[in-house]
Amino acid sequence: MAKDPSKDSGPSGEPDEPQKRNEPQGGDAVDGEFVSLEGPDVETPTGGTGDAGSGGEGLSPEDLSFLEDVSAGAATETAPTPVAEDEHLLDLKRITAEYANYRRRTEATRQLERERAVGDVAKHLLPVLDDLDRAEKHGDLAEGGPLTTIAAKLRATVERIGVSGYGETGEPFDPAHHEAIFHKPNPEVSAATVADVVERGYRIGEVTLRVAKVVVDTPTD
Repeated sequence: MAKDPSKDSGPSGEPDEPQKRNEPQGGDAVDGEFVSLEGPDVETPTGGTGDAGSGGEGLSPEDLSFLEDVSAGAATETAPTPVAEDEHLLDLKRITAEYANYRRRTEATRQLERERAVGDVAKHLLPVLDDLDRAEKHGDLAEGGPLTTIAAKLRATVERIGVSGYGETGEPFDPAHHEAIFHKPNPEVSAATVADVVERGYRIGEVTLRVAKVVVDTPTD
């Protein structure tokens, strides 16, 4: 007797579809090879030497160690080598020496400029100091005289700002600091010597304001 097809239908009255076999779809893994999943292009290893359940399937112990170092930030840090430390130390010493030299040059230049500025003002006082020297030679500055106190105050003020006089009878003649206005032979001297000072020389620090004008005794030999 023929079988009624309606008896093989499901609850909805439609015939049941034959059960599909679980066949590998396109892109499924076969024999432990890489497979491509649907969606973004991602390849997932399905086999390897990693321990099961450790989250590192397909990764070697060296790879896992490297990933741990990256996570800890150790993989990107390199310890300074002794050579690099020596180079940094040499650079620091060089910069320190250059700065010290710069400070010395600056201080020397500042001091020189100060001496020149003071010297420009002091030059206007030199004729007055020459008059005091002449008055002293003539005896006008004898102790107790009317000009003695004034001369002492003026000379003290000039010395206080750093101006010093030079040029004394009997000292060796130096062309760098003396201007010879007259030479006279003298058998008693063995080298050129200052016989008389016409005008004293003045300097402030390393700056010469005026050389001394002198009469020079020269040896006869």
